[in-house]
Amino acid sequence: MIRSGRDRRPWERTLVAAVVAATALGLVACGAAPPDQSDAPSGPQGSAGDGSDAPQFDHVHGMGADPADGTVYVATHDGLFRAAGGPLSRVGTSGRDLMGFTITGPKSFLSSGHPGPGEQAPNPLGVVQSADAGATWSPLGLTGEVDFHALEVRGGVVYGYDATNRVLRASSDGGRSWSSRSELLALDITAEPSNPATVLATVPGGVASSLDGGRTFNAPTGPQLAYLSWAPDGVVYGIGLDGALFASTDRGLSWEQRGTAPGGRPQALTAIPDPAASTDLLIATAGGLFRSQDAGRSVVPLA
Repeated sequence: MIRSGRDRRPWERTLVAAVVAATALGLVACGAAPPDQSDAPSGPQGSAGDGSDAPQFDHVHGMGADPADGTVYVATHDGLFRAAGGPLSRVGTSGRDLMGFTITGPKSFLSSGHPGPGEQAPNPLGVVQSADAGATWSPLGLTGEVDFHALEVRGGVVYGYDATNRVLRASSDGGRSWSSRSELLALDITAEPSNPATVLATVPGGVASSLDGGRTFNAPTGPQLAYLSWAPDGVVYGIGLDGALFASTDRGLSWEQRGTAPGGRPQALTAIPDPAASTDLLIATAGGLFRSQDAGRSVVPLA
C-alpha cells in the first residue's frame, strides 16, 4: 500500500505549482523540507493488492516490466517492490530512494537516487545498475555527484535529467561517463525508440522537443503534461496534472486525450509492449497504481 506520508520530491510539487500559477520555480533536492502540503492527499493513496500486511512506502518514482518474465516493478522512495498479482513484495533488503528507475533489458535495471536508512553508500548515488532484477545494485557513474530524476536508454544512448543542476546529460557508454547537453527546467524526459536524437521534455508551458539529442530545445507546445513515455510502436504517451492520459502519433506535435487515471497528482507513467494489446501503460498517481491495456482509453487497478 502506498502511504500518504511526506512528499519526497518537493521540487516536483513546486514545478507543478509553477506550471499552474506560471510563476518561478524553486528547485529543492529530494528529501529536503517540503513546501506547503495543503494539496497533499490524506489517508491511503492506493495499493496493488488488498492485503492488510502489504508493505508501506512513500511516493512512486518509476515503474517498468521486466522483459524476462513480464513482472512489474515499482520504484519508490523506500526501495523497489515487485507486483505479481497480489500485495507488493519488497525486492532485496535495501530501502534506498530509487530515482530515475528504468528497465533496460531482462533483469537489467538502471537507477539513481539516495541511500536507504543506515546504508553505507555515497549520496547521491549517481547511476547504479542491477543485473539481477533489483536484488543487488552496483555503482556505475557519477557516484556521489548527481541525482538523476529521469533516465532513458535509447539506441546506445543513456539520457539523464540531473534534477539538482537542472541539466540534461547523455552517456554513450552505458552510464559510466557523461556529457552535458543543455540546461532546462524539466519534470520528465523521453526519447524516440527509432531515432534517439529526438527528445521530449515536460516543462512549464507544455512539452519541449529536441531534434539534436537534447542539445537545444524548441519552445514548449501542447497540453501541460507531467510525465512522458515513448512506446516501441512510435506513439508518445503523457499524463497531465489531473491524471488525464494523452497520446501523440506525430512526435509530440499534437495530442489526443484518451482517458483519465484516477487519484489526482501523477507520479509515474511507463509504456511497454504487450503481445495482447497495442500498448500497455503502467501508471502511478496519488491514488494508487494502475494499468491500461488499450492505449490509455480505460484504466484498471494494478493487481
